[in-house]
Amino acid sequence: MTSAGPGTPAQPMTSAAPGTPAQPMTSAAPGTPAQPTTSAGPGTPAQAMTAARRPLLVLVGPPSSGKTTVGTALSGRLGVPFRDTDADVEAGTGQRVADLFVDLGEPHFRALEEQAVAVALAEHDGILALGGGAVLSAVTRERLTAYTRTGGTVVWLDVDLVSAAERVGLGRSRPVLGLNPRATLRTLLAARAPLYAEVATVTVTTGGRAPDEVVDEVAAAVPVRAAP
Repeated sequence: MTSAGPGTPAQPMTSAAPGTPAQPMTSAAPGTPAQPTTSAGPGTPAQAMTAARRPLLVLVGPPSSGKTTVGTALSGRLGVPFRDTDADVEAGTGQRVADLFVDLGEPHFRALEEQAVAVALAEHDGILALGGGAVLSAVTRERLTAYTRTGGTVVWLDVDLVSAAERVGLGRSRPVLGLNPRATLRTLLAARAPLYAEVATVTVTTGGRAPDEVVDEVAAAVPVRAAP
Protein backbone atom coordinates (compact mmCIF):
# COMPACT_ATOMS: atom_id res chain seq x y z
CA MET A 1 0.00 0.00 0.00
CA THR A 2 0.98 3.59 -0.54
CA SER A 3 1.38 6.16 2.15
CA ALA A 4 -1.21 8.78 3.08
CA GLY A 5 -1.88 11.37 0.39
CA PRO A 6 -1.02 15.07 0.46
CA GLY A 7 -2.38 16.86 3.48
CA THR A 8 -2.75 13.71 5.57
CA PRO A 9 0.57 13.01 7.24
CA ALA A 10 0.56 9.84 9.29
CA GLN A 11 -0.07 10.61 12.94
CA PRO A 12 1.94 9.09 15.79
CA MET A 13 -0.10 6.29 17.31
CA THR A 14 -0.60 5.95 21.03
CA SER A 15 -1.96 3.28 23.29
CA ALA A 16 -2.53 5.17 26.53
CA ALA A 17 -5.70 4.62 28.51
CA PRO A 18 -8.23 7.48 28.53
CA GLY A 19 -7.08 10.30 30.78
CA THR A 20 -3.39 9.37 30.77
CA PRO A 21 -0.62 11.06 28.76
CA ALA A 22 -0.23 9.55 25.30
CA GLN A 23 3.03 7.73 24.58
CA PRO A 24 4.43 7.29 21.05
CA MET A 25 4.03 3.80 19.67
CA THR A 26 7.25 1.86 19.21
CA SER A 27 8.14 -1.66 18.20
CA ALA A 28 10.55 -3.88 20.04
CA ALA A 29 13.96 -4.60 18.58
CA PRO A 30 14.38 -7.99 16.90
CA GLY A 31 14.96 -10.70 19.49
CA THR A 32 13.21 -8.89 22.33
CA PRO A 33 9.73 -9.82 23.58
CA ALA A 34 7.05 -7.94 21.67
CA GLN A 35 4.91 -5.63 23.78
CA PRO A 36 1.59 -5.28 21.94
CA THR A 37 -0.07 -1.94 22.37
CA THR A 38 -3.69 -1.50 23.27
CA SER A 39 -6.16 1.21 22.49
CA ALA A 40 -9.28 2.62 24.03
CA GLY A 41 -12.37 0.52 23.46
CA PRO A 42 -15.20 1.37 21.10
CA GLY A 43 -17.29 4.27 22.32
CA THR A 44 -14.61 5.90 24.45
CA PRO A 45 -13.87 9.62 24.00
CA ALA A 46 -10.56 8.84 22.27
CA GLN A 47 -12.40 7.04 19.49
CA ALA A 48 -15.42 9.31 19.15
CA MET A 49 -16.51 9.93 15.56
CA THR A 50 -18.73 12.72 14.32
CA ALA A 51 -20.40 13.20 10.97
CA ALA A 52 -18.09 16.16 10.34
CA ARG A 53 -14.90 14.32 11.28
CA ARG A 54 -14.86 10.73 10.14
CA PRO A 55 -13.81 8.90 6.99
CA LEU A 56 -15.88 9.68 3.93
CA LEU A 57 -15.50 6.04 2.94
CA VAL A 58 -13.55 3.02 4.20
CA LEU A 59 -12.11 0.35 1.90
CA VAL A 60 -11.60 -3.23 3.09
CA GLY A 61 -10.55 -6.34 1.20
CA PRO A 62 -7.84 -8.97 0.85
CA PRO A 63 -4.32 -8.42 -0.45
CA SER A 64 -4.31 -7.55 -4.17
CA SER A 65 -7.97 -6.51 -4.22
CA GLY A 66 -7.01 -2.99 -5.30
CA LYS A 67 -7.55 -0.94 -2.15
CA THR A 68 -4.58 1.35 -2.71
CA THR A 69 -5.15 1.74 -6.45
CA VAL A 70 -8.86 2.46 -6.04
CA GLY A 71 -8.43 4.60 -2.93
CA THR A 72 -5.76 6.79 -4.48
CA ALA A 73 -7.73 7.29 -7.70
CA LEU A 74 -10.94 8.00 -5.81
CA SER A 75 -9.31 10.54 -3.51
CA GLY A 76 -7.91 12.36 -6.54
CA ARG A 77 -11.27 12.37 -8.26
CA LEU A 78 -13.10 13.70 -5.21
CA GLY A 79 -10.37 16.05 -4.03
CA VAL A 80 -10.15 14.47 -0.58
CA PRO A 81 -7.14 12.96 1.22
CA PHE A 82 -6.26 9.27 1.08
CA ARG A 83 -4.94 7.37 4.09
CA ASP A 84 -3.65 3.82 4.48
CA THR A 85 -3.36 2.19 7.90
CA ASP A 86 -0.44 -0.02 6.82
CA ALA A 87 1.45 3.16 5.97
CA ASP A 88 0.49 4.59 9.37
CA VAL A 89 1.95 1.56 11.14
CA GLU A 90 5.16 1.90 9.14
CA ALA A 91 5.41 5.61 9.94
CA GLY A 92 4.74 5.00 13.64
CA THR A 93 7.32 2.23 14.01
CA GLY A 94 9.91 3.16 11.41
CA GLN A 95 9.69 -0.40 10.02
CA ARG A 96 8.11 -1.94 6.95
CA VAL A 97 5.07 -4.13 7.50
CA ALA A 98 6.95 -7.09 6.03
CA ASP A 99 9.78 -6.59 8.52
CA LEU A 100 7.37 -6.30 11.45
CA PHE A 101 5.87 -9.66 10.46
CA VAL A 102 9.25 -11.35 10.15
CA ASP A 103 11.07 -9.74 13.08
CA LEU A 104 8.31 -9.39 15.68
CA GLY A 105 5.56 -11.76 14.55
CA GLU A 106 2.01 -11.34 13.32
CA PRO A 107 0.36 -10.87 16.77
CA HIS A 108 2.56 -7.84 17.46
CA PHE A 109 1.76 -6.36 14.05
CA ARG A 110 -1.98 -6.97 14.51
CA ALA A 111 -1.93 -5.07 17.81
CA LEU A 112 -0.30 -2.10 16.10
CA GLU A 113 -2.74 -2.37 13.20
CA GLU A 114 -5.74 -2.37 15.52
CA GLN A 115 -4.51 0.83 17.12
CA ALA A 116 -3.80 2.45 13.74
CA VAL A 117 -7.36 1.75 12.59
CA ALA A 118 -8.80 3.26 15.78
CA VAL A 119 -6.81 6.45 15.33
CA ALA A 120 -7.63 6.78 11.62
CA LEU A 121 -11.35 6.21 12.13
CA ALA A 122 -11.37 8.92 14.78
CA GLU A 123 -9.50 11.61 12.88
CA HIS A 124 -9.39 11.02 9.11
CA ASP A 125 -12.07 12.62 6.94
CA GLY A 126 -11.18 11.33 3.47
CA ILE A 127 -10.80 7.90 1.89
CA LEU A 128 -9.38 5.30 4.29
CA ALA A 129 -7.93 1.92 3.26
CA LEU A 130 -7.42 -0.77 5.90
CA GLY A 131 -4.87 -3.56 5.75
CA GLY A 132 -6.18 -6.84 4.40
CA GLY A 133 -6.15 -8.52 7.81
CA ALA A 134 -7.54 -5.62 9.85
CA VAL A 135 -10.96 -7.30 10.02
CA LEU A 136 -9.44 -10.20 11.97
CA SER A 137 -9.71 -7.98 15.05
CA ALA A 138 -13.11 -8.18 16.73
CA VAL A 139 -12.48 -4.73 18.21
CA THR A 140 -11.88 -3.29 14.74
CA ARG A 141 -15.05 -4.93 13.44
CA GLU A 142 -16.98 -3.37 16.32
CA ARG A 143 -15.55 0.04 15.47
CA LEU A 144 -16.47 -0.36 11.81
CA THR A 145 -19.99 -1.39 12.79
CA ALA A 146 -20.29 1.70 14.99
CA TYR A 147 -19.08 3.79 12.04
CA THR A 148 -21.68 2.36 9.65
CA ARG A 149 -24.47 2.69 12.21
CA THR A 150 -23.90 6.44 12.16
CA GLY A 151 -24.08 6.62 8.37
CA GLY A 152 -20.55 5.58 7.41
CA THR A 153 -19.83 3.57 4.26
CA VAL A 154 -17.54 0.53 4.17
CA VAL A 155 -16.80 -0.89 0.72
CA TRP A 156 -15.53 -4.45 0.41
CA LEU A 157 -13.36 -4.82 -2.68
CA ASP A 158 -13.96 -8.48 -3.45
CA VAL A 159 -11.55 -10.34 -5.72
CA ASP A 160 -11.58 -13.91 -7.03
CA LEU A 161 -8.67 -16.29 -6.51
CA VAL A 162 -7.47 -16.26 -10.12
CA SER A 163 -7.32 -12.47 -10.30
CA ALA A 164 -5.76 -12.20 -6.85
CA ALA A 165 -3.09 -14.77 -7.68
CA GLU A 166 -2.19 -12.91 -10.87
CA ARG A 167 -1.78 -9.62 -9.01
CA VAL A 168 -0.17 -10.67 -5.76
CA GLY A 169 3.58 -10.34 -5.27
CA LEU A 170 5.64 -13.35 -4.29
CA GLY A 171 8.32 -11.61 -2.22
CA ARG A 172 8.78 -10.44 1.35
CA SER A 173 6.26 -7.65 0.82
CA ARG A 174 3.52 -10.28 1.30
CA PRO A 175 4.79 -12.30 4.28
CA VAL A 176 1.30 -13.36 5.33
CA LEU A 177 1.12 -15.51 2.17
CA GLY A 178 4.09 -17.64 3.20
CA LEU A 179 5.95 -20.05 0.93
CA ASN A 180 2.94 -21.11 -1.15
CA PRO A 181 1.12 -17.86 -1.96
CA ARG A 182 -1.61 -19.36 -4.13
CA ALA A 183 -2.66 -22.02 -1.62
CA THR A 184 -2.42 -19.59 1.27
CA LEU A 185 -4.38 -16.98 -0.65
CA ARG A 186 -7.16 -19.48 -1.33
CA THR A 187 -7.46 -20.23 2.38
CA LEU A 188 -7.20 -16.56 3.31
CA LEU A 189 -9.96 -15.49 0.92
CA ALA A 190 -12.32 -18.16 2.22
CA ALA A 191 -11.61 -17.43 5.88
CA ARG A 192 -11.89 -13.66 5.67
CA ALA A 193 -14.87 -13.35 3.33
CA PRO A 194 -17.45 -13.62 6.17
CA LEU A 195 -15.57 -10.93 8.13
CA TYR A 196 -15.52 -8.52 5.19
CA ALA A 197 -19.23 -9.21 4.63
CA GLU A 198 -19.92 -8.52 8.32
CA VAL A 199 -18.55 -4.97 8.23
CA ALA A 200 -19.29 -3.92 4.63
CA THR A 201 -22.26 -1.85 3.51
CA VAL A 202 -21.32 -2.16 -0.18
CA THR A 203 -19.53 -4.93 -2.11
CA VAL A 204 -17.70 -4.22 -5.36
CA THR A 205 -15.99 -6.98 -7.35
CA THR A 206 -12.61 -6.09 -8.83
CA GLY A 207 -11.47 -9.26 -10.60
CA GLY A 208 -11.04 -8.91 -14.36
CA ARG A 209 -12.11 -5.26 -14.33
CA ALA A 210 -10.27 -2.08 -15.31
CA PRO A 211 -9.38 0.17 -12.35
CA ASP A 212 -11.43 3.08 -13.74
CA GLU A 213 -14.51 0.88 -13.92
CA VAL A 214 -14.09 -0.14 -10.29
CA VAL A 215 -13.47 3.45 -9.21
CA ASP A 216 -16.69 4.52 -10.97
CA GLU A 217 -18.69 1.94 -9.02
CA VAL A 218 -17.10 2.80 -5.69
CA ALA A 219 -17.60 6.52 -6.34
CA ALA A 220 -21.32 5.88 -6.71
CA ALA A 221 -21.34 4.59 -3.13
CA VAL A 222 -19.72 7.71 -1.66
CA PRO A 223 -22.27 9.43 0.58
CA VAL A 224 -23.14 13.06 0.05
CA ARG A 225 -21.80 14.96 3.02
CA ALA A 226 -23.76 18.00 4.09
CA ALA A 227 -21.89 21.27 4.38
CA PRO A 228 -21.00 22.14 8.00
